[in-house]
Amino acid sequence: MDDIEAASEAAKLGAAVLLKHWEQLGKADADIKARNDWVSRADRDSETAIVASLRRHFPNDSILGEEGTKSSGSSGRTWIIDPLDGTSNYLQHFPVWSISIGLKAGNEIVAGVIFEPLRDLFFTTSRGGGAFRNGVRMQVSDQKTVEGSFLATGFPFRAQQYVSIYVDIFKDVISMANGVRRAGSAAIDLAYSAAGIFDGFFELHLSPWDVAAGSLMITEAGGIVSDFSGGDRWFERGNIVGATPAVHRELVALIGRHVREDQLR
Repeated sequence: MDDIEAASEAAKLGAAVLLKHWEQLGKADADIKARNDWVSRADRDSETAIVASLRRHFPNDSILGEEGTKSSGSSGRTWIIDPLDGTSNYLQHFPVWSISIGLKAGNEIVAGVIFEPLRDLFFTTSRGGGAFRNGVRMQVSDQKTVEGSFLATGFPFRAQQYVSIYVDIFKDVISMANGVRRAGSAAIDLAYSAAGIFDGFFELHLSPWDVAAGSLMITEAGGIVSDFSGGDRWFERGNIVGATPAVHRELVALIGRHVREDQLR
C-alpha cells in the first residue's frame, strides 16, 4: 500500500467516526481548547482511528496530530493529521468540514489527502505526481487578477491581535474581488483552490495540520503557495497565500501594503 492509499484508508476510518456522531453532538458536548477553539469526542476518536491505521502500515513514521498525538519515529517522515477540520461547523451542524492528512519527509511535504465525507470527495496529491479530485487531475483556474476573482479566506479568530490588520486587507480584497467566501475549513479552501473552484486563498495564524496537505495540492495543480510576504515560512508561521500564479502575485502585493510577514509573529 502506497502513501496515498494508506492515508485514504485512514481518512475513511476517521470519517466513519465523524459520520456516526454527525448532527448528534453540539457545543454542549465539546471542550474549549482556547478562545473560539473547540474539540469534541468526535475529533479525538477520529484522530485515534486515523493514527492506528497509519501506524499499522508505517510503524517507523512520526505522527503529529491536532488533538495531541505526537510520536517520534526513525524514518524521517511525519504524518500531520487534522482529524476534523471545521470543528465549529461540525458542532453547529453546518455541513462544511473535512479530514486532512499530510506527509512530510525531511523539510518537504510529499503527499496529502483531504477527504470531505458528506460529499464523498477525495482530494489527493503527491510531490511530482499531480493533484486529483476523485481521481481526476486538478488544475488551478486561469484567473489573472484579483479584480473579478473568487477567493476564500478565514478570519483570525484565534489571533485577535491581528484582526484590525486582517480587516484592512479584507476591505481591499472585497473592493476588487467578485466574491469572497469564509467556509470555516482551511483544508477545503486549499483543496478547492487547487481544483479551480476558488482562484485563491489567504489566512493567517493557521497550524501545520491545517495546511500540510492542501498546500501541496495547490502547487501540484500549478499554483503558488507562500507566506504573506511571498516567502517560504508559511508552514512554520501559519500565514499563507495560495492561488493561481497571477492572483498570488497581486494578493501578496495587496497584503504588503498593510503588513509584512515579520510583523505577524
